[in-house]
Amino acid sequence: VMDAVATLVASSIAAGTPMLLAAVGVLVHERTGVVNLGVEGMMLVAAIVAFAVTHGSGSHALGFGAGALAGMALAAVFAFFALALHSNQYATGLAIALLGSGASAFIGLPYSGQGLPARGADGIAVLRDLPVLGPLLFGHHGLVYVALLLVVAVAWMLFRSRVGLILRAVGESPEAAHALGIPVRLVRLAALLFGGACAGLAGAYLATVYTPLWAENMTAGRGWIALA
Repeated sequence: VMDAVATLVASSIAAGTPMLLAAVGVLVHERTGVVNLGVEGMMLVAAIVAFAVTHGSGSHALGFGAGALAGMALAAVFAFFALALHSNQYATGLAIALLGSGASAFIGLPYSGQGLPARGADGIAVLRDLPVLGPLLFGHHGLVYVALLLVVAVAWMLFRSRVGLILRAVGESPEAAHALGIPVRLVRLAALLFGGACAGLAGAYLATVYTPLWAENMTAGRGWIALA
């Protein structure tokens, strides 16, 4: 029974990792006063880019890097319209979500039914073989631990560092922050790019680790859940 419970909890942790990654990114740029509703589309584009790069190169590390860059690229597109051209953030975010959904479906056509090269066993050697605690705590992919550490790091950054103070100041009173000499647009751009990288890693994890295959709309609303 304990093994079954441990397996269930471990599966839940693995399933929640992409949403956790995306939510941490959303948290950071929302603290600066920017709402990006395009997370779902960013995750989808990152998923197919990561899958394609991993499939072509045989390297999962390159796939994760490509996924993060794809997420940042779409975040930069959002920033251009929302920050530089002052378009409506909600409309722009929805457009990014639709763009990501359509573009990923088109790009992914040749990759339907394709497999990925095998990767080594996940988790921490020796410890992952322990009864109960092994699969529960030590049998996860490395990105699961990165996501958990990122939560702690971002919490510390937001409330215990000067960078976090600047981010919160920009979100709470951009006029006052500008008067103090803080580059509001650059701060918001940096936060958006960080959020895009997190969404990209979330999409890459989905396509190369959690379900190592490509399927249209495979995020299944996880980006919207992360926003919520």
